[in-house]
Amino acid sequence: MNKKSRLFRLVDVLLLSLAAAPLVGGVVLQVLTKPPSQGISISGARIHFTLPAPLQALPITEAQINSWIVIVSLFFLCLYMTHGLAVRPETKRQVIAEWLIEQTESLVANNMGPYFKGFAPFVAAIMGLSAVSSLLTLLGMYPPTSDLNVVGGWALLVFFLITYYKLKAGPLYYLKSFAEPVAFLTPLNVIGEIATPVSMAFRHYGNILSGSVISVLVAAALQGLSRMVLGWLPGVLGSIPFLQIGLPAVLSIYFDVFSGCLQAFIFAMLTMLYIANGFPADEYEKRKSHKQNKVKQA
Repeated sequence: MNKKSRLFRLVDVLLLSLAAAPLVGGVVLQVLTKPPSQGISISGARIHFTLPAPLQALPITEAQINSWIVIVSLFFLCLYMTHGLAVRPETKRQVIAEWLIEQTESLVANNMGPYFKGFAPFVAAIMGLSAVSSLLTLLGMYPPTSDLNVVGGWALLVFFLITYYKLKAGPLYYLKSFAEPVAFLTPLNVIGEIATPVSMAFRHYGNILSGSVISVLVAAALQGLSRMVLGWLPGVLGSIPFLQIGLPAVLSIYFDVFSGCLQAFIFAMLTMLYIANGFPADEYEKRKSHKQNKVKQA
């Protein structure tokens, strides 16, 4: 039992280390590769290197690398949370893991219905990936959610799922839906269909990026104001930006923590609602029963 307990703890330490290692590596990479900046610096994701491709070179940016850092960290964190599961919870992490699963399944059931109960892992992955990506700013790393390419890829994946479930009632029914409620609204319905992933991507990307921009501008303004008001202090005291103490941290709590987690929840909610509302359940059941009747008659 003692050996088992030691082995159990050793695996726990290993999993936690593997979950933290990508984040530590990301911070080190950020420190080693980020060039020194003077004054206000607001830019997109830096390109680390490019890979040759048939059409054009494929740039590998810090947004892509940080996305993989988040994915690997969440993978090992999930392994840690599910390590040593028992019929009756014996650890606090199992209680937390079960609570998270129950809440996600309840959220999916309430917003999508029983047909989509298997979507709980997908929705949890979206929320976890989005929230942790936004929280990377707390470590001084570039958040992948501030890159339109990353969030646009998520939105396209959701759009493919929406289209897939709309096609469950057949391609003809899907095409006829563009002419509802009247035929002359077809162009507007087509534009609205295309606008779905665009609006999802820009909403998420815009909220995260705007928070980062506001935080940088406020911090720079406080630094200049501190130099103007308190620059008369003797020696080193005059160069210390005292007015930067406190307020940037409060803004970080809102823009980085609260807003980042809120946008992750909103993106997941929109995903659930768009997929569930686009699925023609009644027509799908009619088509399914019609196929079953044909099989029985044959």
